Amino acid sequence: MSTSSEVGRSCLLDPSLRCATGENPLWHEGERRWYWLDLPARAIFRLDPASGSTLQWQVDEHLGCMVPRADGGFTCGCVSGLFDVELPSAGGQALQRLRIAAAHARPDTRFNDGRCDRQGRLWVSGMVMNNTQALAVGCWYRYTPTEGLRCMDSGYVTPNGSAFSPDGRTLYTSDSFRDVCKVWAWDYDPETGLVGGRRCFIDMHGAPGRPDGAAVDTDGCYWICCADGGCIQRYTPQGVLDQVWRTPMLKPTMCAFGGEDMRTLLVTSMCRGPADLATDPEAGRLLMFRPGAQGIVEPRLAP
Repeated sequence: MSTSSEVGRSCLLDPSLRCATGENPLWHEGERRWYWLDLPARAIFRLDPASGSTLQWQVDEHLGCMVPRADGGFTCGCVSGLFDVELPSAGGQALQRLRIAAAHARPDTRFNDGRCDRQGRLWVSGMVMNNTQALAVGCWYRYTPTEGLRCMDSGYVTPNGSAFSPDGRTLYTSDSFRDVCKVWAWDYDPETGLVGGRRCFIDMHGAPGRPDGAAVDTDGCYWICCADGGCIQRYTPQGVLDQVWRTPMLKPTMCAFGGEDMRTLLVTSMCRGPADLATDPEAGRLLMFRPGAQGIVEPRLAP
């Protein structure tokens, strides 16, 4: 039987940090700082928890995801490709260099969700910019510097929710589109980076909201943000719902563990404008709380 808890508004961060589509919270263990993105604003944010100060950088394209690199800096999935990004110390314009051009089947496509496996391979999804068209032409790519971008699976509208189990042998993915609303588990071979045995892990039809961004804890449990459902759900490795955390915002988009002990959860959310704020006054804000679980440091993109 699952437990249900409410995260109070006291856990919301500075209201000036409201995002249009906040995504990709990330704890950088080397810097001991938090990062996140505002996708349509083309903005990267950084929070220093020691001082409480924030910085912001701009990039040239609509963002999708960001991962840290083993050689320093970050790699971002945008519209036209994957870009290596360096962030000047004073904020402002990010320095960008195209790593590899996109290989999408359609020109109106962008990168979306992304995550590295434990060996440093990047898994990144592509989707049509306007997903209201309900076009199931999105796919999951695997990227390595030697192989480039390789489409590993297709047929998605809004591919999302990537995460790897602690042992790296299970890959989770989802499709956030309202008519799909499923999370899948894959058998993953860490040696080869190949997947197989896809199976439905969670069918969220009838559940609150749609499956968006995700995280995994040290117990192997899968934490999924339920956009439009105002909550985060934790599922055991067997696919059993065991915790529900109700959030002050209706559209939480992604969560990530971090902090010195990896026990703090940072949650981003979405605000599409005045219409959202009329019914969801905390839309677009960030939430930080300690749910009692411990996360895993995100792997870096291998050189």
